[in-house]
Amino acid sequence: MADEPTTVLLVEDEVSISEPFAESLEREGFATTVVASVAEAEQAFDAGAADVVLLDVGLPDGDGRDLCRRFRAASADVVILMITARGTEVDRIVGLELGADDYIVKPFSVAEVVARIRAVLRRSRVGTSASATDGITIGGLRIDLSAHRVWLDGKELELRRKEYELLVRLASEPGRAVSRNSLMQDVWDINWFGSTKTLDVHIGWLRRKLGETASEPRFVFTVRGVGFRFATDQEARR
Repeated sequence: MADEPTTVLLVEDEVSISEPFAESLEREGFATTVVASVAEAEQAFDAGAADVVLLDVGLPDGDGRDLCRRFRAASADVVILMITARGTEVDRIVGLELGADDYIVKPFSVAEVVARIRAVLRRSRVGTSASATDGITIGGLRIDLSAHRVWLDGKELELRRKEYELLVRLASEPGRAVSRNSLMQDVWDINWFGSTKTLDVHIGWLRRKLGETASEPRFVFTVRGVGFRFATDQEARR
């Protein structure tokens, strides 16, 4: 029997954010429930609707930080990622002290949030207390998701925003083929239906910064007729 999908409770009152974001999460294989208030969130959580909670701080009928405290008191296992427009160090510290596993500042990319969710889930499954801010490490590549910084073989890379988001999107699922359309929709626009030429251009730029070519890849492999896949840790260390 196939594993049950990870359930996500998205607590966000801005429809312009919640609807496309929920669609992206569903496309990534998460079973997503969307609520827009503290009252709805409490009801859904108590009904057992979440392995992961994506929690906006500012809600129409209360403070998301109070919900975070309540949810963490009720469950030590649920993954909580707080979403806010405020990104000061004090805000981050407060959120993490209340029991959040990570803290995401608007505006954010779907690729980044999915990577953070999977990072926390990986760590929880192997029984470690490390946070999602430890990022992703594959071979000699290390991505710090919190600081938006990338190192290759100990040397920091200078990536443009879309190059970074593309890298995170691919590296969050090593070994898995990701379609061209999924990459365009997740990294560029949820409603993208046009040419994917810009994707090829950015893949080319990213490969150069990773010190590889399409014919001799170390990290980014072309999957003909589908899109691209990122190397597994074993492949990247060869």
